[in-house]
Amino acid sequence: MLRPRIIPCLLVHKGGLVKTQRFGSPKYVGDPINAVKIFNEKESDELMVLDIDATVNKVEPNYALIAKLAAECRMPLCYGGGVTTAEQASRIIDLGVEKVSVSSAAVADPALLSRMAEAIGRQSVVAVLDVRKKGGLFGKGYELSTHNSKTSHKVDPAAFAQQLQAAGAGEIVINSIDRDGEMKGYDIELAKQMRAAVKVPLTILGGAGSLDHVSELLGACGVIGAAAGSLFVFKGQYRAVLINYPTHKQKDDLCRAALRAHDKA
Repeated sequence: MLRPRIIPCLLVHKGGLVKTQRFGSPKYVGDPINAVKIFNEKESDELMVLDIDATVNKVEPNYALIAKLAAECRMPLCYGGGVTTAEQASRIIDLGVEKVSVSSAAVADPALLSRMAEAIGRQSVVAVLDVRKKGGLFGKGYELSTHNSKTSHKVDPAAFAQQLQAAGAGEIVINSIDRDGEMKGYDIELAKQMRAAVKVPLTILGGAGSLDHVSELLGACGVIGAAAGSLFVFKGQYRAVLINYPTHKQKDDLCRAALRAHDKA
C-alpha cells in the first residue's frame, strides 16, 4: 500500500547547509554530513539534498560531497544540482544515490529526462519545478522560474509537468517560491492543481512550519510527498537551529488522520 512520504529537504551553499526565504537570504544551519547522521537516527522516510550553487555557477555536481552523503545516508537519497547530462546522472547513481533531480536543465531540454530514464531508470528521475504566482502573492495563476528564481518562464506549470512526465520523469517535485522559508503553510491550491495534473509520484515543497501544515497537505491531496526545509531545521519563533523529525507514532497518527479526512472530502 502506498503511503505518504515526509521528506527533509537540505540546501547546500558554499559547502554548508543553508535555509533560504523566498530563495534569498541564506542562513547557515550546519554541516551536511552531520545533518544526514541525525536524520539517520530519526529514520526519515527519504532525504533530498539540493546544491543551489551548481547550476547558477555552471559547474559540475560535487561528486566528492555526493559520495560522502551516499556513504553516510541510510535512507533513500535524492540529489540535485548541476546535472545537465545523463552521464552525470549515471555517475551519481553509481555513487549510491537512489534518485537524481533536475530543474533548470529539464526546463531548457525536457528530452534530457528521456535520456536519463534510459540511463538510470525512470524511477530514479526526479523533475523539480520552481513555481510562483504570476504578479506576486496575490496574482492569479502560476508560472515557472529557474536559476534560483532569477529567470521567469511564461509556461503553465501543470501542463509542463505533464510534458516532463511524458518525457520520462518518475517523480515531480513542486517547489513554491512564494512559500519558501515562510513557515506559514503549503500552497494548497497549487498542490491540488498539480495532483490533478500528474500521475507519477508528486512531492510538494515550500511553506511547512508545523506538522499541522503537513496534515493539511495530505488531507487535501491524499498520498503525496510532503517535503520541507525550515520545519526540520528550525525550532520555535526565533528559528533556533535544531534538526528534528517526527517520531514513528507522530508520523503514523498524522498520516492516518489526514488520509481519513481526504477520503471523506
